Amino acid sequence: MKFTTYVFLLLLVAGCKRNTNSNTEAPQEAVAPEWVSLFNGQDLEGWTPKIKGEEPGMDSLGTFIVKDGAISVSYRNYENFENRFGHLFYKKPFSSYFLSLEYRFDGVQSRGGEGWAFKNSGVMFHSQSAASMKKDQNFPVSLEGQFLGGNGQDERPTMNLCTPGTHVKMADTLVTPHCITADAPTFHGNEWIRAGFLVLGDSLVVHYVNGKEVLRYTHPQLGGDMAEDADEKFRQAGTPLKEGYIALQSESHPIDFRNIALVNLENLVSDKEVLAKIIQELPQGPSSE
Repeated sequence: MKFTTYVFLLLLVAGCKRNTNSNTEAPQEAVAPEWVSLFNGQDLEGWTPKIKGEEPGMDSLGTFIVKDGAISVSYRNYENFENRFGHLFYKKPFSSYFLSLEYRFDGVQSRGGEGWAFKNSGVMFHSQSAASMKKDQNFPVSLEGQFLGGNGQDERPTMNLCTPGTHVKMADTLVTPHCITADAPTFHGNEWIRAGFLVLGDSLVVHYVNGKEVLRYTHPQLGGDMAEDADEKFRQAGTPLKEGYIALQSESHPIDFRNIALVNLENLVSDKEVLAKIIQELPQGPSSE
C-alpha cells in the first residue's frame, strides 16, 4: 500500500537551453516522494520472525501476532522468557531512507525477563538478515533504535542508540559504548509514540521522537561487543554499514507497532539541496490519506 504525502514543488533547474532566439530554463519534474507501507495491518505478509533457538521463519509460541491493526509482541504462550530474544524482519534491505512507525508498551513483562528489559524494545536497522543469523544468536548485528518506557518515577529517555556488533562516530570520534542516550523525553504511560529514523547509507543517521530530533551520528560500521555469537563475516571491525534489513524486537515486554512506513531516498542522496528540502517534512510521518 502506498500513501502519497507531502508534494514538494521543487523545480530543479537542469540548465539553460539555448534556442535560436533566447535562453530558456528547463526545469525537471517536481520531486514527490511517496511513503510505502511496510505493514498491511492485517497479517505478517512480508515479515519473517527469528526467535533465538529456532530457525528463521519459526515462531512456535506465537510471539509476533497482528491485533487491532498493529503488530503485537505477545508472551501469552510463554511460561518463562528464558532469553528467547526475537526479531521480526522485513523482507528486503534498504540503504538510504526515512522510516516512520508508532509504538506503545502495554501489559506486563514476561516472567523471566531481565530487569533491564522492562519496557525495553526497539527497531533494528542496517541489520544482517534473519537467514544469516545463527540458531542461538541473541541479536542481529545491527544498529538499534532503542525504545524505552518509564516506570512512573525515574527518567528513562527513549530513542537511544544501541550497537550489537557495531560502532558509530559522533563529532568525527569513534564512540564505543554499547548504548548512547538520546536527548529525548521519558514516556511513563502506554500512549502511542511516533519514532522516525533518517538513514543515509554509511554517512548519517538521525533519530526523531514525535517529529523532534533527539540524536544524530555518522559512519555506522562493524565492531564492538555482542557479536561473539554471529558469523565471522559480521565481525570485521571497521567495515562500513551501507545498507541492511529492518527488524522489530522482542525482549520480554509486550509492545505494539503500527503505521510502519518508509520513504526510499536512494535516488535523491546525490542532490543534497533537494534532499535537505524533502527531509524537513518527513519527521512528521505519513499523512492519514
